[in-house]
Amino acid sequence: MKNNRKTTKPPKDYQNAIDRNPLEFYISEKTPKYGPKRPFIVFYDDPQHSVRLLKGNCIEILNQARENSVDMIFADPPYFLSNGGITCHAGKMVSVNKGKWDKSMGVEENHKFTLEWLKACQRVLKPNGTIWVSGTTHIIYSVGFAMQQLGYKILNDIIWYKRNAPPNLSCRYFTHSTEIVLWAAKNEKSKHYFNYQLMKKINQGKQMRNVWEISPPSAEEKRFGKHPTQKPVALLNRIILASTREGDLVLDPFCGSSTTGVAAVLCDRKYVGIELEDEYLTLSVKRLKDAIVKRGTKLFAIEELVAL
Repeated sequence: MKNNRKTTKPPKDYQNAIDRNPLEFYISEKTPKYGPKRPFIVFYDDPQHSVRLLKGNCIEILNQARENSVDMIFADPPYFLSNGGITCHAGKMVSVNKGKWDKSMGVEENHKFTLEWLKACQRVLKPNGTIWVSGTTHIIYSVGFAMQQLGYKILNDIIWYKRNAPPNLSCRYFTHSTEIVLWAAKNEKSKHYFNYQLMKKINQGKQMRNVWEISPPSAEEKRFGKHPTQKPVALLNRIILASTREGDLVLDPFCGSSTTGVAAVLCDRKYVGIELEDEYLTLSVKRLKDAIVKRGTKLFAIEELVAL
């Protein structure tokens, strides 16, 4: 029997915008006539350099974005550490509280959140795309389990060793000096990209191991302001160079101060960052503009990028 039910087609300008958008990651900037209200605001857009910042909830945004459109994702999600405790920073005792976004919702709700955003990321990854997720022991095991539940293919666990880690003030534990970064492909069928030869070259001709000794962000990297969980540019440079090609699209769903975007610009990749806080989006714009100027005035050698 013939199905006479009408289907609503997307407006022509929607498909045209997809076709001409250099980021290959498109959500209509008008409220779609055939779907829910758009879940974001375009905070910053530089089509010439293929850089875009979106303000909004990453799960809502990714669930309305184009499927199979992103080459690589780096995610630094909340670690749920803001529990009223203390830590050491620059030799001083300071609160561990980073903001409402970092407060724990309880083990089950935290894991549910992890499943939701990882599922949304998996949806937009290209068939051979990969994702990197950074975390401490507080969340990384939940992330790994969620990846297995969703059918990701875990490729590596990177141990990021932080030089000059702050001491443990309680003297009741070993000093925390590492974070784990999980690298995974979209699914078991994915044929992920890995620039093995480049990684070997920058490691003095030897196979690069999964323990990376990289210093925390320098004062220069924080000159426009700082984010409480800011990552060093050198870490993101290495990740991007290892798993993407020039011109690939890199997405960060919890972009913070956009270290991922800075590295993407320096490495000639496209970038989309998603963030909820105006403060960090404003900081991101300053850092991205500075990176664009640096990239335009200096031809970086690959070794320099990794050493930055």
